[in-house]
Amino acid sequence: MRSVKNIMQKKRIQFLFITILLLINISGCSYINTVRLSSAYNEDNSADAAYHYSLGILSRLDGKTEEAIVELEKAHKSDPDSYYLITELVSLYTEKGDFERAISLGEKTLSKDPNNIDLHLIMGGLYLNRREYQKAIREHEKVVELDPKNLVAYLYLAIIYATENNFVKAEEYFNKILKIDPDNVTGIYYYGKLLADMERFEDAEKMYKKVLSLRPYFELAIFDLAALYEKQNKINKAIILYRDYYEENPTRMNIRIKIGDLLIKDKKNEEAINEYQEVLKSDPDNREARIKLGILYYDMRRFDSAASEFSMILDKNISDSRVRFLLASTYEEKGESKLALEEYQKIPATSELYATARIHAGMIFKNEGKITEAINLIREALEKNKEQIPLYIYLSSLYEEAKDIAAAEKILYEGIKLFPKDVDLRYALGVIYEKTNRFPESMKEMETVLHLDPENAEALNFIGYSYADRGINLEEAEKMIIQALKLKPENGYIIDSLGWVHFKQNKLDSAVKHLQRALKILPDDVNIAEHLGDVYAKIGKNKNAQEMYKRALKLAPNNNSLQKKYEELIKKE
Repeated sequence: MRSVKNIMQKKRIQFLFITILLLINISGCSYINTVRLSSAYNEDNSADAAYHYSLGILSRLDGKTEEAIVELEKAHKSDPDSYYLITELVSLYTEKGDFERAISLGEKTLSKDPNNIDLHLIMGGLYLNRREYQKAIREHEKVVELDPKNLVAYLYLAIIYATENNFVKAEEYFNKILKIDPDNVTGIYYYGKLLADMERFEDAEKMYKKVLSLRPYFELAIFDLAALYEKQNKINKAIILYRDYYEENPTRMNIRIKIGDLLIKDKKNEEAINEYQEVLKSDPDNREARIKLGILYYDMRRFDSAASEFSMILDKNISDSRVRFLLASTYEEKGESKLALEEYQKIPATSELYATARIHAGMIFKNEGKITEAINLIREALEKNKEQIPLYIYLSSLYEEAKDIAAAEKILYEGIKLFPKDVDLRYALGVIYEKTNRFPESMKEMETVLHLDPENAEALNFIGYSYADRGINLEEAEKMIIQALKLKPENGYIIDSLGWVHFKQNKLDSAVKHLQRALKILPDDVNIAEHLGDVYAKIGKNKNAQEMYKRALKLAPNNNSLQKKYEELIKKE
């Protein structure tokens, strides 16, 4: 399980690189190339250097970086003491991605020319790109020492400190930017992003609003402010913001689609339908709007309308596997099994949805009592694509359904031979061993799963419950189940396991509490109801126990052992 520290670190890195990309969009130039190209070579140098320099500049303007480097290297050879020329070369090496040469030349030059602001900026950007933050800080701090009003350097210093979770320093530099230029849109915008990441929502909102007061249709600020409202569940404010922007930019259909998404989140489905339909009136081929409309109809169980939307997309593009899967799922939910099977089986083996589609088709056959057809279908699918692990697991379950345990095991062995470190295959095999009373083999397989994936909640729970059910290793069982519950705190089956191990440990009050919670999460689970009945019976609450057994028998009327427990309680009255 990822720690909060790791999550925050990832968040800061995302902030850094998203910020850098956004800066490219705002400034219109590379973030590591802050040097403006000169229209002439103004230093006192040889004619040869000037000639190659001119050719290099022309090549660079044409986007021919390699040719520009060759020419500028020739110019540098003719005039090795030109710091301006060296700065251009470092910038070009950086553009090419040759960071080692750029850094080597840059550091060598700065040792001789420590006041070269342009080169310090480039080097700072290079170190930032390599996540060598202390070196990047050093370069940008040198820039502000030489040029106390250099806003670019202040911005990067703020970004770097934000990345390192030093929010105090980050804010200090953002405030320096705004002290120099109170209306600096870039600084205000990124300050707002930092505040939003820090969950200082009111302060972030003020910053975004200030940006929009200075530049009313700054799209990035609009999107970020809307996202801020959405995060705070202020859906209506986000919608109003998008609508205002859309009125000024009526061709931006993605904005109207986003409004539809927010309306769904706000449980205003009919209004969302209207938004998507309006998009489609203007742009009938808008795939995104039509898919979202189809999915919304599906969720509302308006299957005919959903099928119509998905079919229209397929009329334009018959190879759209995702939409074909959605259409097949719609037919399946609608009860039109034949049409669903046809669509599922049209999805090619090259599609990432192939295994899922074949499994759905197999489930249709299985639900119709056609186990042999289901087995043959999945067998054929595996022959076409042996890389699809879910197919091995599902085929094994079909063999189990057909009472062919040997075949169920064999297909899992085939999968494990190809994918020996796949935990799902090994878990499925462990379950079969347990069902066939091979407890040691089952535990060994589950221990292998935990060796491969120490935080596999299902395997932890499986071993813990197996121990508890047998009344062995109860202390270890409790530890494993608690560990599993930390990984999946709302999993009803794991909560049931904890209640069951506490029952076995005679911690009856705790057992009742956990089993009641598990039954609330999974009200139709036979085993949980029976477990709770057993605990009630043990503490003498016979009426409660009878209710639980009766509830379980409604779910499993042919369960003889359960029936016997129920009848014995009745006799005690």
